Amino acid sequence: LFVTWKIGKDKRLRGCIGTFSAMRLHSGLREYAITSALRDSRFSPITRDEIQRLTVSVSILQGFEEARGYLDWTLGIHGIRIEFYNERGSKRTATYLPQVATEQGWDQTQTIDSLLRKGGYRAQITPETRRSIKLTRYTSQECQMSYNEYRDLLEKQSHYHGQLCKMQC
Repeated sequence: LFVTWKIGKDKRLRGCIGTFSAMRLHSGLREYAITSALRDSRFSPITRDEIQRLTVSVSILQGFEEARGYLDWTLGIHGIRIEFYNERGSKRTATYLPQVATEQGWDQTQTIDSLLRKGGYRAQITPETRRSIKLTRYTSQECQMSYNEYRDLLEKQSHYHGQLCKMQC
């Protein structure tokens, strides 16, 4: 489960945090919606002034498979999670959801290199570095909603609930 916040017409990333652990959807949505909005260390917390310009995406991850190599995945279909050892010998991990590489216009190698950097790898990236990673690929089901779509949905539900109450009274 990952929750991603984007802002503006150009949908710039504003926060994205999730988990690979199995959890109940309702509690996971609540936890990661808040965490990704307020605690993504790459960004300042989302403010009240930004809410009307936000779009939220929820990605449910599935179909995890260990890849045979760092190129054993398909752009736009698979998300990837890599495990590697940095230049100090510490084990690190990083992930990109399926849509990230295509949104950025990256090929597979550019995606792997970017993911290594995201995960904290600071040394020169060589073909051997890429071959040494352990890659897990996965797919996801994503749904998204803008603030305006959310507001419209609430209005429709409120109207329907009001009509239902009138009919029952």
